Amino acid sequence: MSVSVAFQDVILRLLKESAAVQAIVGDRIYDGVPDDAVFPYISFGPSDYNPDDADCIDGREEAIQLDCWSRDDGLKWPCKQLVDAVKSALHDHDDELTSGALVQMRVTLARVLDDPDRITAHGVVQVTATIEE
Repeated sequence: MSVSVAFQDVILRLLKESAAVQAIVGDRIYDGVPDDAVFPYISFGPSDYNPDDADCIDGREEAIQLDCWSRDDGLKWPCKQLVDAVKSALHDHDDELTSGALVQMRVTLARVLDDPDRITAHGVVQVTATIEE
């Protein structure tokens, strides 16, 4: 299994295990958002990594963006609650990967934006991990 897939799987599992996240989105956490998605929900966004090798160890620093979506007549606070729940579920959490070894996982960015439609709020949570391959 790919190290990147293993990292995404850990994030998904931790979000599903979080009572705070589940209270807001239930099972609406998507890798590919369906056309009929009900708000609020979380979707996996872009990801990238940089090699971070050390003596005799292949490693990487990988980032995954999680997008948090709410639609409450333009109010931002429901999206902020979701962003905070996601951050709490993932920040500084250590866990086992099915491929590679998770050294550290941190939320390195949390932001809430207005969507151009004026009724949707968009939260961005960036999760960065140091991983030994």
